[in-house]
Parts: sequence; C-alpha cells; structure tokens
Amino acid sequence: MKSIDEVTIKIIAIEKNDDVNFIFGQTHFIKTVEDLYEAMKNTVPNGKFGIAFCEASGACKIRSEGNDAALQKLAEKNAQNIGAGHTFLIFMKDCYPLNVLNAIKNVPEVCNIFCATANPTKVVVAESKLGSGTGRGILGVIDGFIPTGVETTEEIAWRKNFLRQIGYKL
Repeated sequence: MKSIDEVTIKIIAIEKNDDVNFIFGQTHFIKTVEDLYEAMKNTVPNGKFGIAFCEASGACKIRSEGNDAALQKLAEKNAQNIGAGHTFLIFMKDCYPLNVLNAIKNVPEVCNIFCATANPTKVVVAESKLGSGTGRGILGVIDGFIPTGVETTEEIAWRKNFLRQIGYKL
C-alpha cells in the first residue's frame, strides 16, 4: 500500500493598498521576469509596476524587476509570503490589468492566470514534502466578496453609464 504525503493547506492574504491592481499567475522559466517586464513596458509605457517570480528549481530565488521600487518590493514581499514555485505577481499603478492582460497571457512562459484584480485577495496554497525539501502549489484564489444579489434596472443603467464615462465603451 502506498503512503500519501501529508499536505498542509494555507490561506495567504495578498498585502497591498486598495488603489493597487495586480495580476497573479503561473509560469515556467527563469527568463519570465524579464519577458513580463518587456510586456508591461511595451503595452503601457507610462504605467508603474513591480514584478516578482518564484523560481521552482536550481537556486529557488525570487527574481524581480520593475520600474517602480515600491511596487517591486511589494511584489517581492507577496511572492515570499506565497512561496509557490513558478508563480509570478505583477503589481501596477497608472494602468489596469485590462490594459495589459492579453500581453501578459501572450508571454510564452505564462501557463495560467489565477486572478487580475484590485480586490482584497487570498491565495489558497497547498504545502507538501517533495523529496528532501518542501514545495507549495496554488489551489486557487479568493478574489473579493460574495455577490449581494442580481443588479436592478437602475444598477444596469449606472454600469452602462459608468463604462462610457471612463472611456471603456462608446
């Protein structure tokens, strides 16, 4: 009979200010951090951002880049808290995930996007022994809050007006 490894489930809150948006995803190669930097810079040249990537083999370092030192440190801190291999975080200001998400998804190393949000977010992490060490993987994210109901006619009108006010719809 095979023994099943013990798994510990952890809930880790993303630490950030309310006005900061972020993208959290999974990738697979050491050059990811540089490619994500280029995708951000080429898509939103005036946006401010910080990126951190958790290497899953070799030196197992948190690799980081960015054009804003505070956002880069914020990405590093959250990457260290989560500690799951081959994950990345991009924290941003003066741009939104909507502006960069397709560029990020098109980076060849990117495997999955877990969330893109400004909401309070928690990451559900599984931790288990791997050979002589320990590994972590992402089970999912808790993004924001539970819905309070279905939008009313007035709320539909507000939404449509708001999207046109901020220039996302004609």
